[in-house]
Order: sequence, then C-alpha cells, then structure tokens
Amino acid sequence: MKALLLTEYKTMVVTDVEEPAVGPDDVLVQVEACGICGSDIHGYDGSTGRRIPPLVMGHEAAGIVVSVGERVTDLEIGTRVTFDSMVSCGECEFCRKGDGNLCDNRMVLGVSCGEYRRHGAFAERISVPRRIVYRLPESLPFEHAALVEAVSVAVHAVNVTPIQLGDTAVIVGSGMIGLLTLQAARAAGASQIIAVDVNHKRLQVAKELGADHCLNAQEVSVPDVIRKLTEGRGSDVALEVVGATGTIQTAIESVRKGGNVTLVGNVSPTIELPLQSVVTREISLKGTCGCNGEYPQCIDLMNRGIINVAPLITAEISLDEGPTWFERLHAGDPDQMKVVVKPRA
Repeated sequence: MKALLLTEYKTMVVTDVEEPAVGPDDVLVQVEACGICGSDIHGYDGSTGRRIPPLVMGHEAAGIVVSVGERVTDLEIGTRVTFDSMVSCGECEFCRKGDGNLCDNRMVLGVSCGEYRRHGAFAERISVPRRIVYRLPESLPFEHAALVEAVSVAVHAVNVTPIQLGDTAVIVGSGMIGLLTLQAARAAGASQIIAVDVNHKRLQVAKELGADHCLNAQEVSVPDVIRKLTEGRGSDVALEVVGATGTIQTAIESVRKGGNVTLVGNVSPTIELPLQSVVTREISLKGTCGCNGEYPQCIDLMNRGIINVAPLITAEISLDEGPTWFERLHAGDPDQMKVVVKPRA
C-alpha cells in the first residue's frame, strides 16, 4: 500500500510499505482523511525525539472499516469510524481506574521514540485495536471527523477545568487546539470568553467562533484588560494552550484570587513559574494530557454543530502532495491552520 514515509529527518517520501498486520482484536481501516498535527511537524525535523525514522506519522484520522480480527464481532465492513491516537494497555493501574490517558504502557499512533514504533495514518490503511475505534454518523464528513482527536484534547481540558455556568474563561493561544478549547468552554457554560494570541488572523477566527473579546498580547497588557472586563476581579478560569513561560504567566496573572489555570500546551519542557502569585492568591494549576474517553461526546458536539471545525481546515491534499506541504508547514506558513491529507484523493 502507499504511505507517506519519514525516511530521515526533513525527508518525506510517498512509497510502498507493507500492509499492516491485523490481530484478533484489531480493525483495519481504510484512511479517508488524516490531519497534519503540529507534533508531526516537530517530528519532521527531529526536534522532539519521538518520531525516529523510518516512520509513517499521522494520528488524527477517520475512515472506513475494511477488515476485522477474528474476535471483533460488533463492527461491520463498511462502517465509518474514527479512532483514538493513544493505545492504552487496559491492564495497568491507571487503566483499571479509568485513566487510560495516563497508561503506564501507552503508545501513540505515528510515534517512534526508541521504546516502540507505531506506524500512523498517513497511509492508505491502518490497523488499530477495536477498543479505541468509534462509529461515525453519516452526516459528519471524513475531513471533519479527522479532527475528532484534536477536539477531544480540547474537550478533555475543559472537562477537567471547574467551569461553572456564567464564568469568564480566558483562552491563551488561538491556534488549532485553542480555538477548539474556546468552543468547548462555551459549551461547558462559560458566558464570557476572552481569546488571547499575537496573530491577528487567528484572533479574527476566534471572534467568528464565539469569543467575546480578542486580545493581542503584543499590543495590550492582557491581565490589565481582563481585569477591566471583569470589574477588577480577573477571570474565573484560564486555559493555556501554548506551553511557554510568557503565555503561562499571562494565564496565571489573568485569573482572579482562587482562580483555576489549566495547562494544555507543552511546547517548552520547563518554564519559569510566578510562584508568589500562585501561592499568595491560592491559584490552582491543573495539567491535562490528551483525552480520556471523550470521543463519543466530541462526535456528538461536532455533529450537532456545537463545535465547528470547518473554518479551521485550510487545505485538503493528497499523499503525493505531502512532502511539499511538510516543507511548507515546517518553514512556517501563518495562513495555514489545519491541513488534511486524503490518501485516496
């Protein structure tokens, strides 16, 4: 079968690869759409160390069931599906407690980190365990369904954030996940949403997707403006979707006393923390990783239009166009939000 293969760092080749093996509990999916994630771009140049060539990347995907293992009895051939990006073991302490995203033995599709190599979905077909596969309604296009994985990150982040009806929520970072988090926070009951970024185009999209206020951090003091918008209190919650010292400090300084900050982004492995501000104002910091069973909720939210991903898809490409687009995205293209690869195009 054809696949987009990372043969060495900064080199992608469309080539023939072996058909994926289908175990007794697996499902073989014909990939109809797979989104290019920011982590794939970091994997392209080797900066994360988690995508060691040779590797087929890609973990945001949707498609059609073409074969099932002998123990899979509840999925018919032709079923439209998507699947989680994380493969948990189902046996460790965290899995038994229902925290599969914290699994001690988890593997991520499209990742090769030295401990394991798990080929992803920039290919015509992919084999995944039945337990991470979810049915799709006919009304949800494949290119939209490929973004369920990204939506699940946003929905999980909001689920672990104590948002109450009528709260003010600040979303620091208006990239892909930030714009999805914005919509999820609105659905969770936040009545005032404040989007923060340094890119005017992304802030415009945030406005179109429901942000009440959009602040450019290069032009205003974000915490000062937020206090003005909240009668001097600060926001009830902030979700930081970048993962750098400056943006995390902005999130912390934007919330009220006793407020909650959820950390979603992880661009920087370490950051400087304004400890005194956190301690003296009794701010709660919460980390969030991936998702934990939110796929059905996300599919429903997307299918009913409560979370809209259409404005975020800026290009749909074939496998053959993949190498050129990876070069383009790695070089930095501010006009692109989400590029979706369609292997059968």
